[in-house]
Amino acid sequence: MLTRHVLVTGLVQGVGYRAWTRQAALQRNLVGWVRNLDDGRVEAVLQGNDDDVLDMIDAMHQGPWMAKVDDVACRAEEALKTNYFEVAG
Repeated sequence: MLTRHVLVTGLVQGVGYRAWTRQAALQRNLVGWVRNLDDGRVEAVLQGNDDDVLDMIDAMHQGPWMAKVDDVACRAEEALKTNYFEVAG
């Protein structure tokens, strides 16, 4: 089980990035959350199988077709106590 905190920078708000993240996370059987930040970034916490989390982080470098991702920064995060993935905020 792997849990990662992710910050995505670029044109990632107003382009469906959060909805795309939720759908992509559910396809990988991940739990966690995603939300917009006031500074224009998208923040997420992803938890699941190691390979699935790492694959999701790789996919987040691309995102939905309208997004322009400049950077994806991630760090270890404490395990979540949830069994779903939500779009927050």
